[in-house]
Amino acid sequence: MAAKRTKGRKPQLPAVALLIETSNAYSRELLQGIRDYLRTHGEWAVHLTELGRSGEAPWFANWQGDGVIARIENEVIEKAVRAKGVPVVNVSGAELAPEFPAVIADGAALGRLAAEHLLQRGFRQFGYCGDCRFAWARDYSRHFVAALQRAGHGCDVFDSQPGDALNWNRERRKLARWISALPKPVGIMTSYDIRGQHVLDVCRELGVQVPDEVAVIGQHNDELLCAFCQPPLSSVMPNARQAGFKAARLLDRMMRGQRVSTKPLKIAPLGVIARQSTDAIAVPDPQLAAAVRYIREHACEGIGVQEVLQAVPMSRTAFERKFRRHFGSSPYGEILKVRLQHARQLLSTTRLSIAEVAERAGFSSGEYLCVAFKNQAWPSPKTFRAPARG
Repeated sequence: MAAKRTKGRKPQLPAVALLIETSNAYSRELLQGIRDYLRTHGEWAVHLTELGRSGEAPWFANWQGDGVIARIENEVIEKAVRAKGVPVVNVSGAELAPEFPAVIADGAALGRLAAEHLLQRGFRQFGYCGDCRFAWARDYSRHFVAALQRAGHGCDVFDSQPGDALNWNRERRKLARWISALPKPVGIMTSYDIRGQHVLDVCRELGVQVPDEVAVIGQHNDELLCAFCQPPLSSVMPNARQAGFKAARLLDRMMRGQRVSTKPLKIAPLGVIARQSTDAIAVPDPQLAAAVRYIREHACEGIGVQEVLQAVPMSRTAFERKFRRHFGSSPYGEILKVRLQHARQLLSTTRLSIAEVAERAGFSSGEYLCVAFKNQAWPSPKTFRAPARG
């Protein structure tokens, strides 16, 4: 909606309510993305107050305005937003209020990245620890399990119960029994970073070694929370800032009277931020394990397979055969994966030029980096570009 004009007065800005919690990193990045949009496309009169995940906002009952961007996580928020009769964009994957357009994380890509990360570390036993309260957590579970099945592996899913979320002592006992019964070594994905912290806490209480016996990867990449975990938690990094930007663009179009699709817009994650909780090589062959560690530590220095064999002497034929048997890919393919992951991380967290990112990630040029992205069927590197910070 364009700013309303009143004769003799300044244009009146569109009034927009943001029902987005401020208590977690994902939602704060959503808000940053909305702010990015407004910097370049015109201001709104925004109503935003501090919120938790429940989304309870007493002020909203009496609020009157032109549009809403909301994390519709429960039926209370769903009912309140519907009652306003204004354009609404949903930024939650809770599968409520399907009549509103939604901008959400791509669960299939999230699950696939987590599975690939653990597979690359040599794990062949897997678990998923979710939270039954959230539809998006169940969605990530389905996609993580499916990605592992495509690679020929099963996955044991921890099935929490609704009441357990409010009783940590009971939940902890169930988690302890589940983790104790899992075959080791095992790689576990958790539905979000707080759940990852829960798993790490229980492992510590049980005396289970992380990451050698149990490797854990979360989702959200809440940097502060991941750093407080013991050991620091690896996590899939969503592109919440882009989600916020696209949600704001959708709402702007709706407030201007344009029709938009109600099909959910799914935003691909930026990659995996690897930390100590998955810093393991679950490979029984010591030479192969040493070669994999060398690749992880030096891939971005422009090395090839020959440099790996100089560091860990063995015949190239035997090395290639062992590597393919255990990882399902070639040694050079692993080198390329490490480089691409580092490139995506630099693109999403820095303002380095494409050429500078390519150099730091071990590619010969920015053009070759673009070709490598295209060969992966990824969007161009610019898609992963960090938004300008103001």
